[in-house]
Amino acid sequence: MHTPPLYRQLANHYLDAIRSGTLKAGERFPSIRLMMEKHAVSLSTAVQVCRELEDCGVLEARPRSGNYIRQPDDLPKPGASNPSPPVDTDVYVGIHEQVSWVLKASQRATIKVNFASAYCAPELYPLKTLQDHMLKALRQDQHLLDAARPTCGLGALRSTLARRALTAKTHLPAERIVITNGATEAINLALRAVTRPGDTVAVESPTFYGLLQILESLNLRVMEVPATAHAGINLLALEQLLQGAERIQALIVTPNLQNPLGSIMPDANKARLVQLCAEHNAVLIEDDTYGDLVDTEQPLSTLKHWDRTDNVIYCASLNKTLAPGMRLGWISAGKWHDRVEMLKHTQSRGCEALSQLAVSAFMKTPSYERYLRRLRKTLTQQRQQMSTAISRYFPPGTCVTSPRGGTLLWVELPRHHSSLALFHEALKAGIQVSPGAIFSNTKRFDHFVRIGCGAPYSPRIDEALATLGQLLKNQG
Repeated sequence: MHTPPLYRQLANHYLDAIRSGTLKAGERFPSIRLMMEKHAVSLSTAVQVCRELEDCGVLEARPRSGNYIRQPDDLPKPGASNPSPPVDTDVYVGIHEQVSWVLKASQRATIKVNFASAYCAPELYPLKTLQDHMLKALRQDQHLLDAARPTCGLGALRSTLARRALTAKTHLPAERIVITNGATEAINLALRAVTRPGDTVAVESPTFYGLLQILESLNLRVMEVPATAHAGINLLALEQLLQGAERIQALIVTPNLQNPLGSIMPDANKARLVQLCAEHNAVLIEDDTYGDLVDTEQPLSTLKHWDRTDNVIYCASLNKTLAPGMRLGWISAGKWHDRVEMLKHTQSRGCEALSQLAVSAFMKTPSYERYLRRLRKTLTQQRQQMSTAISRYFPPGTCVTSPRGGTLLWVELPRHHSSLALFHEALKAGIQVSPGAIFSNTKRFDHFVRIGCGAPYSPRIDEALATLGQLLKNQG
C-alpha cells in the first residue's frame, strides 16, 4: 500500500483531531515553529501541512495572529447523526490517477472545440515544407531507413541546434547533445540520471501536469514552490526550502513561457536561480520547450547561459514550435552526458533519422526564421482575441494572464467556481478544457482553468467560449 507523504500524514493527524473534537473551531492552531519542534520536521513540511489543512477548509490565517481552526460545513462534528463517511487516510490518490481520469473522460467524449491543447492548429505549421525536405532526404539516400542510427542522434541536427543556441548566448557543444523523443523523454533522462527513487524534486506551482506524472512514475517526492505569472518561481520561497532540513536533489523550471502561467523570468532572477542551486548542490533542470514562441526577435537568455559550474541540464523540443508528430527533442546534460547517453541507449536507442534530416535542413534556411516570425504574430493575435472573449463571456471577477508569447492563457475564476465541475459540464457540450486542479498535487488551483489559443479565432470558438461562460454562471 502506498505510504502518504509525511506532510499529508501530519495533515490527516490534525484532521482526525478536529473530527474528534480534540481541536475545536476558533482555537489557535500550533505555529510553524512548534510543529517543527514537536514533529521534528522541516520548515517546508510544516508549511505544507498548513497548506493542506487550508485546502481542506479547516484552517484559516488571521493577520498578525496566526492560524485558527475553522469548522467547514461539510466536516461532520463528533456525535452528529448520519455522519459523512470518514476520509480514508491510508489511501493516497496521486496526481497520475487524477490526470488519467481527466484524459480518459476527454477521450470518451465527442470533442467539437478543444481548448485543452497546447499545440498550434495544423495549418499554422510548415508541414508541406517539412514533407518536401523528407522526400529530398529519401532521394539522396535510398538506404536511409535500412539501419539504426546513433544513440545521440545525427550529427547534422546536433550541429544545427548547437549553432542556434549561440543566438541565445548559450553554449551547447554539439557532441554533448542527445536527440530525444520530445522533451518528455529528455526530462525523464535528466531525472533518471541525477535522482534515485525517494529523492525530493522541487517544481514550480502550478506546473505542467505531465511533469507531475513523470515524477510520480519515477517514485520521486514532489516539493511545490509558488510561482507567479509575472516573474515565475518565487526565489525567496525556494531559498527557504533549500535551507530546510529536507534535501532537494533537483529542481525543474521552465524560465521562458512557463506552462501554464506563461511567465518569463527576469534575467536577474535567472542568474540568481542558477547561483542558488549551485550553492545548495541541487541539480537545475531547464525545460526550454516554448522559448522560440516568445514575442521577440532576439532570443531570451536561458538558465544555461548563466551556468558557471555545469550544474544546469538543458532540455528542449520542437513539438510546439514546428511539428508535433515528429516528437523531436534534445538534452544537453553537461557533466552527466555519459550517463544520459547510456540511459538513452537502454531506454529507446537512437531516434529515427528522416525527421532529423528534414528538420536540420529546414532550420538552416532563412525560411525557418520567417516562419517563426509569422507564427509569433499569429499567436499574439489569437491570444488577444481569446482574452477579449473570455473577459466578455466569463463571470465578473475572472482574471486572465497576458503572456508575451505562446499558445496558453491561465484563467483565474472567482473562488466559488470549480474547474473540475466546468470540465465535466463542458465535455457534455463537446468542449474540452484543462482544469487547474491537475496542475498541482494540492487543491489550490481548482478555480483556475488553462485555455489553449493555438487555433485561429472563429465563430465556433466564440460560441464555445460563450457556452463556457454560461456554464460558469450556472454554477452560481
